[in-house]
Amino acid sequence: MPEAPSQGGGILTCGGPGGVGIEALLARFGLRLARVAAEATIPGSFWGEPEAGLIGGVIYVRPDTPVHSALHEAAHYVCADDARRARLHTDAGGDYAEEDAVCYLQLVLADLLPGVGREHLFADMDTWGYSFRRGSTRAWFEGDAEDARSWLIGHGLLRPEGKLTFRLRR
Repeated sequence: MPEAPSQGGGILTCGGPGGVGIEALLARFGLRLARVAAEATIPGSFWGEPEAGLIGGVIYVRPDTPVHSALHEAAHYVCADDARRARLHTDAGGDYAEEDAVCYLQLVLADLLPGVGREHLFADMDTWGYSFRRGSTRAWFEGDAEDARSWLIGHGLLRPEGKLTFRLRR
């Protein structure tokens, strides 16, 4: 899928074109997307609105929830081991290596959403305030994320050539 560059269009949200196809993508991992009304409290949101929420196998979003936030929470679900996945509620937990893998995975997932792609997510994550040692999300992903990529491959979530397996960590 071609990547959509971010050219001043603002952060993609789940209520806009960037949210198209998200339910189908998440369903491939056994996740359900629950859309809550605008201005409603988002259940399971660790950082608060408009950030996505995670409770069990459900990702909660509002129309103003950034797509990158929904993908991040979905990636937490995928990367959690079975025991932690069974009790996920608001705080996904995990260590630093897993958090890096989650950030890497959300960028890979973005390529599977029509009109999104990692190019747009690079810009959205930078605008939102993600911080990486190399300064930008792109610089981290392209030059400093080998450990995150190796973690995903080691846990059977990504193939060595970079393709998703659509499996959950066991």
